[in-house]
Amino acid sequence: MAHPFRLYSTLTRDAADFVPQEEGKVGLYVCGMTVYDHAHVGHARAMVVFDSFVRYLRHRGWAVTFVRNFTDVDDKIIRRANETGEAPLDLANRFITSFQEDVAALGLIKPDHEPRVSTSIEDIVAMIAELVAGGHAYASEGSVWFSVGSCPGYGKLSGQKVEELQNPDEGSGKRSPNDFALWKGAKPGEPAWDSPWGAGRPGWHIECSAMSRNTLGRTFDIHGGGLDLVFPHHENEIAQSECANHAPYSNYWMHNGLLTMASGQKMGKSLGNVIGVKTALAAFPAETLRLYYLQNHYRSPLPWGDDALPEALAMLARLYEAREKAEAMKGDETAQMVARDLGPDAQALLELLQGFEARFYEALDADFNTGKAVGLALQLARALNRFSNHKQALKRGGPLGRQALAAFEHVRAAVGLLGMSSADFHEEVKAKRLAAMGVSRADVEAHLAGRVEARASKDWARADAIRGQLDALGILVMDTATGVEWRVRLGAAE
Repeated sequence: MAHPFRLYSTLTRDAADFVPQEEGKVGLYVCGMTVYDHAHVGHARAMVVFDSFVRYLRHRGWAVTFVRNFTDVDDKIIRRANETGEAPLDLANRFITSFQEDVAALGLIKPDHEPRVSTSIEDIVAMIAELVAGGHAYASEGSVWFSVGSCPGYGKLSGQKVEELQNPDEGSGKRSPNDFALWKGAKPGEPAWDSPWGAGRPGWHIECSAMSRNTLGRTFDIHGGGLDLVFPHHENEIAQSECANHAPYSNYWMHNGLLTMASGQKMGKSLGNVIGVKTALAAFPAETLRLYYLQNHYRSPLPWGDDALPEALAMLARLYEAREKAEAMKGDETAQMVARDLGPDAQALLELLQGFEARFYEALDADFNTGKAVGLALQLARALNRFSNHKQALKRGGPLGRQALAAFEHVRAAVGLLGMSSADFHEEVKAKRLAAMGVSRADVEAHLAGRVEARASKDWARADAIRGQLDALGILVMDTATGVEWRVRLGAAE
């Protein structure tokens, strides 16, 4: 059975109980990439947020149809192709391949449909024809324009008045500065398709209206995308869709906040301040980015800086280390007995565990508040790490450890964190962080071997000196009952 939840809609500017078009089902359309370059970490926020949202919905019993498009016909693609000397569609295909590599590296689920503009031309032309026939669009000099004045509700998403707006589409034949292009007449060297108005290509906005209708129907549940798409893209989608379909377009509008730099600017290619997904993933495990994005509410702006991913990695390591400690705990007493006998830290842990599941899902069910949900997981990890310091925790803490493992499983299933084995996580951290730090693994292991040799010969001064050298390299050495272990030293995460 699908569990109810509340969702904030940009359209109504309020959170409300989600009411689906069809019982137990969710149709979700998310605006994807305009593929004229590699994806950056700003793009990845939307990708991870909606990936996590789909995971959560399915985990809670909803049957989700997830659609994310590719814009592979666009002015930006044409300009970039002219710069590189490629055919526009060849360039777009190259960056679609790059995007799919990033998606796989980030561990994202595959959408049920990934339509492209170039393969949706027939649907787009048909929708434009409906708008022309209904008096909502007009042909002029080989192009077709949407008449904003024909749509009484225009501006309801962005909250702006029509007389104060001006769509950025330029071209001859517009009757009003507010009108926007549905079909752009062919120009030499640009991709073009036949249409009733002559050869040309789609405008930016009509593509999503046609592709969402083809995959989800004339009215669907949730439309998602970045906050920067509210105007003009999503505003124009609503207008053309509702005028063509004679029905509401999307019942809920879900917009994620943007990454912001220290200057207050958003991250964007045009601003020259982007960090590529490939660059970030070369230095950090993919779940680092996921935790970084999910630590705040999806609608909030998210600050980006040099410390963003190191701090997120430190938090992620706390979760993995807490889960490791829970896995190692033994004992078959009741959790209440353990809490009674082992003191305040055990009692505090038990109290957190008893209410964890309810609070965790309460956070996610209230407008997908991952910031609060992740905060609860980190709170549990801190409590578990404190309890693990008790001398009896390993021997008797099993009942609490098993409850903690069940709690961490909720985190994995609902939002995609803690999806690796601890061994794989630590190995990935070592491989990526050592490379980013410019430290050779062979050099680390040589130092460790020298330290083992020094300890075996009781040369404690040399052993301590080598530990100091490793510490200077950012390597934490741990002497255990079964031998020596080492990890990359990470920053504090509270």
